[in-house]
This record gives sequence, C-alpha cells and structure tokens, in this order.
Amino acid sequence: MGGPSRPGKAPSMSRLETEPNSSDSALPAKRRGDIVRLVRQLGQVTVTDMSARFEVSLDTIRRDLDVLADHGLISRIHGGAVPAESMASADSPFEQRVTSHQSAKEIIGRAAARLIASGETLIVNGGSTAVTFAASLGALTRLTVVTNNLSLPAAVPAQALNALYLLGGEIRSGARITIGPVGFVGTRQIVADTAVIGVGGITEGGCSTSHIEEATMMAAMIAAARRTIVIADSTKFGRLGFAVVAPLDQLDVLVTDAPPPDGLKDALEAAGVRIVIAS
Repeated sequence: MGGPSRPGKAPSMSRLETEPNSSDSALPAKRRGDIVRLVRQLGQVTVTDMSARFEVSLDTIRRDLDVLADHGLISRIHGGAVPAESMASADSPFEQRVTSHQSAKEIIGRAAARLIASGETLIVNGGSTAVTFAASLGALTRLTVVTNNLSLPAAVPAQALNALYLLGGEIRSGARITIGPVGFVGTRQIVADTAVIGVGGITEGGCSTSHIEEATMMAAMIAAARRTIVIADSTKFGRLGFAVVAPLDQLDVLVTDAPPPDGLKDALEAAGVRIVIAS
C-alpha cells in the first residue's frame, strides 16, 4: 500500500512526461497523464478499474500510481488512489480535517442522527464527522452522551441532553481528543445503546486508524455498546491505517456519502453491516 505523497510542491505534468521511468522505460507517459485526470475527475480510482480501462496489467497500473504518488500528483490508498489534495489524514490538525469534505460530513452527520432515538445512551469518539453528528441531534431529547471528543460538548444542542460525560486521560490538543480508559472512577464498566465511531479508513479487513492508543480506545467503545454505527465519508474507502480497530462483523451500520466499491460492499453485506447512503 502506498502512503500519502511526500510534502513539497508537485511538479507540472510536462516535467513528469519528460522523465524516464527506470523500472519500465516503455511505459507511456500519456497513460499516466490520463490517470491523473481521472483521479481528479472521479475523486478515487482503483487499480482494477484502471487496469481494465487501459488494458494493461494490475502491476503496470500499480507502478503508474506509485510513480505519480512519488511526484506528488496523487495520493496512494489501499487498492487505488485519490487526489493528492484530498488526503487529510488522521494525523492532520483538527482545523484541517474539519474543513475537508465538509458537505459530505454534514449529510453523513444528519443521516446518522436520524438513526438515534430519544432516551438513548451514546458513546461517541473523536473526529470532525462526529461533531457534525452531534450538532444534528437537536430533534431528540433525554440523550446521555459519553465522549472523548473535546469539540463535541459545545456542538450538542442543550435541549437534546439528559447528561453528558467527557472521558478522561491524556489530552491530544491537535486532535481535540482525550486518550484513556472507556470508563469512570468508581464504576466497573459503562454500557451504551449505540457507539458512533468515526474511523480513519475502512477496508474488507475492517476499520482502522493511525494510532494504536486511539484504536484501543475505539475498540473499547464498540465493546461497551449494543450497536455500532460507523460514520465515514467515501474517501475513507480502501484506506488501511496503522492500527485495526475492529473487523466488519463487529459493526452494525455504515453511514457514508457514496456507495462503497464492489469488493468492500460485498464484504460489508457478508458481515451483516447495513449501508446507509446519506443524501
């Protein structure tokens, strides 16, 4: 799997087209230019689709994508590529992530809120999509919310709340979250009706994030809830973070803004995960 491209100013297409490729000197530069245009037009491409479109092998397309990523023209994800400018990772500052794909996050947040009933106990993790979810709960009442998201308390409409609890631990100010145990002093454990979890990536192997400690906390949130709703925009499809949070069969609902690729869709359906496409 390729990671985000190295920082620095991306070269022009003309520079790329004049550079030789040491691994395959016969590889047409025009195809690479066409791939860049498709990535920018479609928002995401897969190795399989590009192989079929250009009638070349999967390995040839992988080399194409690796070269383009090295030049900063795209960002590699598991099984494909996305535009370089769309790669706001879990390590990006919260201010950057909160403005990335904002319209998608807003419709996802509203759609996820419609799956919640008044009187529920929710456990919600960090992330900008979780904040848009919290802000969409105004039609509900008597909610108990437990979170490690430092931005969430100010976002939840006051009339929706019965009680709100902030989990303690180490404060990670850049991500605006706490990292620590999912529980409180004096209680053996907590139980929630629904865990609402934002993730860094989702693949056939499960959902993931970039930090081990955060993955451990997210897994504990899922374990504490009777139902788990994952909220993830379509740029998270195919991304595989450093630490796996949970396999797909531990999830109940995925709320997203576009249909998943066929392979991921089949895996979600096989695991019994309901897919909700927000609109």
